[in-house]
Amino acid sequence: MKVTVVGAGAVGATCADNIARKQLCDELVIVDIKEGFAEGKAMDLMQTAQIEGFDTKITGSTNDYSKTAGSHIAVITSGIPRKPGMTREELIGINAGIVKTVSENLLKYSPEIIIIVISNPMDTMTYLALKATGLPKHRIIGMGGMLDSARFRYFMSQALQCSPNDLQANVIGGHGDTTMIPLTRLATYMGNPVAEFADADTLAKVAADTMVGGATLTGLLGTSAWYAPGAAGAFLVESIIRDEKRMIPCCVALDGEYGQKDICLGVPVIIGRNGWEKIVDFKLNEAEQAAFNKSADAVRNMNEVLSTLSL
Repeated sequence: MKVTVVGAGAVGATCADNIARKQLCDELVIVDIKEGFAEGKAMDLMQTAQIEGFDTKITGSTNDYSKTAGSHIAVITSGIPRKPGMTREELIGINAGIVKTVSENLLKYSPEIIIIVISNPMDTMTYLALKATGLPKHRIIGMGGMLDSARFRYFMSQALQCSPNDLQANVIGGHGDTTMIPLTRLATYMGNPVAEFADADTLAKVAADTMVGGATLTGLLGTSAWYAPGAAGAFLVESIIRDEKRMIPCCVALDGEYGQKDICLGVPVIIGRNGWEKIVDFKLNEAEQAAFNKSADAVRNMNEVLSTLSL
């Protein structure tokens, strides 16, 4: 099994580190446009092999996609990170050209590849990867919902003073500060509704904190987060390689599901060896569906920017 991570920055390196530590593949390739950067990250990671006890072969490549040939999965992290005060929407013009070129290069050498998109704005970049490659829709997956749900469980665990591992709490919709939808109504603590453990104001604050979770970290760090996004990308790789059939909120192409078409948006899906295999209907109430529709409108507006670019 061979996996490629495109982008050797903090998110890509963290993703690669998690993949190697879990020995999810025999060969891992890291690609970056900066001369020697991917090679250096690969060498650094390989020097942890004896310490961490893994046997995955890690190699780096400066923009030579022939070295990715035969990859089963690729994780795209490339593009500039979000700066303080910058919205994901503002990244479109810069990152769209990068993601399109990367997607086409990956497909050239690995026609059966499954692509996981982390690059922001993630919903629009996932849509672009789908259109640029022409791959079957189940082989293009945006990571955002996985990360947002992990953040939702973190903030919920802080409010309830419990382990995040005891929570089921999912976020759907767009991967943006104003477009994501934390599904508080459906969140549970060891099978019991979280409303039994916290009042409405507390749960509203948890949802609000989740929605600005990425921006909060950007403000604190001076750049985008990397540990959780990288780990989330590796988690999806693991779910595919091990055919785990996990239900994970991911950005995927919708064709009538949740009332939307011709858009990539976060919904719960079953992840297995072939990519995403099934969209799960959470049976949203009227308010949740209205929020989802509003989120779709915002993402669709971002997607329209792609038509103005010379790609």
